[in-house]
Amino acid sequence: MTVLAICCHPDDMEMMMGGTVLLLKQAGCAVHTINVANGCAGSVDLRPSEIAAVRKREAEASAKLLGSFHHESLTDDLEVFYTQDLIRRVTALVRQVKPNLVLTQSLEDYMDDHMNTAKIAVTATFSRNIPSFRSIPDEPAVFEDAMLYHATPHILMDMMRRPIVPEIYVDVTAVIDRKEKLLACHASQKKWLDATQGYDSYLKTMRDLSEKVGGMSKRFRFAEGWRRHSHVGFTREDCNPLGDILKELCHTIPSL
Repeated sequence: MTVLAICCHPDDMEMMMGGTVLLLKQAGCAVHTINVANGCAGSVDLRPSEIAAVRKREAEASAKLLGSFHHESLTDDLEVFYTQDLIRRVTALVRQVKPNLVLTQSLEDYMDDHMNTAKIAVTATFSRNIPSFRSIPDEPAVFEDAMLYHATPHILMDMMRRPIVPEIYVDVTAVIDRKEKLLACHASQKKWLDATQGYDSYLKTMRDLSEKVGGMSKRFRFAEGWRRHSHVGFTREDCNPLGDILKELCHTIPSL
């Protein structure tokens, strides 16, 4: 099985889905990761090109620790728009990687970059099997099933402060320390968030969020939450490969 994690900024994957990706890698999946944006706005003292270079090195260090194939970013921070160019470029990546699972961010979040990344991931995955839709670079259409999952947003609420309740909970308790090591690769972001958003502890925030989602599951200490996109256009039948792979580490709330 092949997994493609499409996230916005360097450290988004590690913060909200790092545990799940670690478990999938541990289960034998091939893992690919991309940050659509390069992190060029994530500093109060470095120039955009300087901090982008720092964050590229941090993302590569995290990918090396994870054991993932890491792909180059496509645009600058705050320039992640739902455009044909970015859709075609991400479609090319989906066609190259041929993922069975696509993990991306929430369609509802506090930041447009995050939400637009999720929208791009949805359209790019949907377009993977449409031969008349040309990607950049041009890649042939692929017809394998690709189930798409949305992580919980960073603050567990949408942009209007409404709670986002996961459909699926993944138990990341056994890998929470390894998840922290992935996130710790992004040292520049601790400095940035401390300065701009008043974070007392970057790593503690991740643990607190994972523990809160674990509490929502009513069965795991630390967890990550997911919601499935509709299977229509993505898989031939409604399915949950995340649960099939992770088995007892994955708890899915039955549909009404």
